[in-house]
Amino acid sequence: MKAKLFFSITLLTFLIVSCKSPGSDNLSWYENLETALEKAKSENKFVLVNFTGSDWCIWCQRLSNEVFSQKEFENFAEENLILVKIDFPKNIEQSMETKMYNNQLAQRFGVEGFPTIFILNKNGEVTLRTGYQPGGAGNYVNHLKEYM
Repeated sequence: MKAKLFFSITLLTFLIVSCKSPGSDNLSWYENLETALEKAKSENKFVLVNFTGSDWCIWCQRLSNEVFSQKEFENFAEENLILVKIDFPKNIEQSMETKMYNNQLAQRFGVEGFPTIFILNKNGEVTLRTGYQPGGAGNYVNHLKEYM
């Protein structure tokens, strides 16, 4: 009985950990812009800052599903970008420090809606302000390349 219970719990844990939720991606996202800019300088890359409402914003979810979770974008990002996600969820717990930090960044960049995407050069200068773009990952990558 204990062996069956242990096996069931182990199997369930494996399935939960190994399953990818819909719209998630395989990319590493920073939550701190300053840390990302340091990394961008050291690796000579651009920074993509994604201001998002990940659990409620339909256009944010579409951008994640149609672009950020696609292999073409993942390959491009690995070579060229340091990624930052500044999230404003409604149903995901965040610390007060995270909420304050995210709000300060949104004010600094003048974010008024979601998704708002910025491309910054390694010195932190904005080269592009954009949002959702139709056409999938290939189109989005080409759009970003124009400003890098």
